[in-house]
Formats: sequence, structure tokens, C-alpha cells
Amino acid sequence: MSAPTRPPLPDRTAHRTARDTDPRLHRMLGPAVSHTLRERHQAILHLLKQVVRHDLKHLRLLEVGCGSGIHLLEFLRMGFAPQHLAGVEMRPERLALAQRVLPPTIKLHGGDACFMDIAPHSMDIVFQATVFSSLPDTEARIRLAETIWPWVKPGGGVLWYDRVVNDTRQPEVRGLPMRHIRRLFPQAQLESRRVTLAPPLAQTVCRISPHLYPLLNAIPQLRTHALVWIGKAC
Repeated sequence: MSAPTRPPLPDRTAHRTARDTDPRLHRMLGPAVSHTLRERHQAILHLLKQVVRHDLKHLRLLEVGCGSGIHLLEFLRMGFAPQHLAGVEMRPERLALAQRVLPPTIKLHGGDACFMDIAPHSMDIVFQATVFSSLPDTEARIRLAETIWPWVKPGGGVLWYDRVVNDTRQPEVRGLPMRHIRRLFPQAQLESRRVTLAPPLAQTVCRISPHLYPLLNAIPQLRTHALVWIGKAC
């Protein structure tokens, strides 16, 4: 597929770079982060068991905005085959880090996703985590959605993990309620669930006692993100 002729996505990811590299926020032994990662891992596995018909090791997955490779490592742990994984990352320093930590058989693309030469219907899953909430406006979100949707095979889908409410600590991060996701992918079939205890609350309660995390996370109104399967009909 020829690279589409369209304007590049605005580079509004500096705050995401700081967030992803700040050791205070991604110290894997920290209880709040550990609870969040464990919950998301289990939620993704549970959702995929419901919506896909094949063994994960046979599925082709590409992550848009793969950053330093944290999520692709997670998919490896779930059972995806490294030769079937790929990532796209706009920022060179994050891409370089991903190249250092990921197996060389995972194909990584540098640059704007809207200019990637990805064949149509070549991916079982296109994954995005907090990319759309980082874009500055509806036009940029529509442009990215229109870029990645053709990559998905019939019977596959976009796996979406993103905020549904605004981030009070970072005003530039705008949550996307389900109605906005439906507008971005009007032809899709959606399966969704709320996940992830609000990060400031998670950090506070885990300082008191990590055992409080699952108790509060059982209240859907306290969860800030949606995990969504945006399925393409066969």
C-alpha cells in the first residue's frame, strides 16, 4: 500500500515520553504500578479469549505508538510470537530504547503512523494505548483511525486501551468516551469494559495498603480507562 498523502500527526507526545521514562512512575516493584499492569494483563487476556478464534501465537499484532516496548514485552508474555509482533514509534529516542530491549525478530518502524506503508488486511490486531487521548483534536484522531482501520483483517480488530476521562494532572490529555470511539470507527463492532483504578487514587491507597487496590478497583466509577475490542466483520 502506498503511503497515504495526508498531513503528519501533531507531535504532542512529550508528556508521554516523560511519563514512560520517569522511574518514579514506572518502578515495576511499586505496588500501584504492579496492580495496574497485572489487572490490564488479565483484562486483555480475558477479552482476547472472547473475541479471537485462534491461538495467540498465530496472530499478527502491530502497536501504534509502541514507545520503549513495554506493551510489546507484555504481549510476548501473553504468548504472542515475536515474529508476528510489530511496532510503530514516532520519537527516535523511544524507538532506540525499544530496539535495545525487544527481540530483533519484532519489526519496529520509525516515524508517523499515518505515513507507514502497512499492507491492508495484514494485521489481526492493531493495538493502541493512550495514543488517541494524547492527540490534540478530533481531526488528528480521525486521521489516525482512518489510517489504521484498513490494516486490520476481516475478523480482526483494533485493541484499544485509553482514558475515558480527562487527566486532571495533564490538561492536554483528553479522555475519549465510548460515543467518541464509535464515531471514529462507525463500521466496527465494539466490546468494552472499564479498567484501571484512577492512578492518583491507586498511588495514594497503595501507600496506605496495597490490599486496598482491588477493593476500590471493584467500583467501576473509580476506573479511568476503557479496554475496547473494535472488531471488523468478516
